[in-house]
Amino acid sequence: MKIICIGRNYADHIKELENERPDEPVIFMKPDTAVVQKQFPFVIPEFSNDVHHEVEVLVKINKVGKYIDAKFAHKYYDEIGLGIDFTARDVQAKLKDKGLPWEKAKAFDGSAVVGDFLPKTEFADLQNINFELTNNGEVVQQGNTSLMLWKIDELVAYASQYFTLRTGDIIFTGTPKGVAAVKEGDVLEGSIEGKKLFRIQVK
Repeated sequence: MKIICIGRNYADHIKELENERPDEPVIFMKPDTAVVQKQFPFVIPEFSNDVHHEVEVLVKINKVGKYIDAKFAHKYYDEIGLGIDFTARDVQAKLKDKGLPWEKAKAFDGSAVVGDFLPKTEFADLQNINFELTNNGEVVQQGNTSLMLWKIDELVAYASQYFTLRTGDIIFTGTPKGVAAVKEGDVLEGSIEGKKLFRIQVK
């Protein structure tokens, strides 16, 4: 199982980090060791003093695909989920300044929360899904898939041009504005259309 992540897919998030708006999807990867195991907390790594939460809608691939046409992309997933892309922002800033890859900031052990998944048939419109993240009961991020620069099917098709998609692979589709640092003791909960899909404590 591999995790394919999309960066800079929401305009407001691009603005809040003062990044340049891309002409095509920004892709980076996380290894399977990035996934926080169920019932375990997220542990802030010793090498960072500024780890941010980034809540994202997830897509789980259900069959092998390569060079997928966008009009057929919907056949390659049947579940929608929610998760967190934890980012060591201080580490990322240093890497970006030097033009280096982001993996140390994005792909470290425990940097991905993968919550529960829902059948996509539960959603009337995949391009109009509301989701949110709370921290200690307070809403800190809210988003809607209608605000994506590239829609889910476009992302599946685009990623498949570079990587063979396999059953169980997960695509993180990007985060809306509102990213912020986490601290020890925080409790993060993520919901799609009011249904809670994960709860994780920060240590």
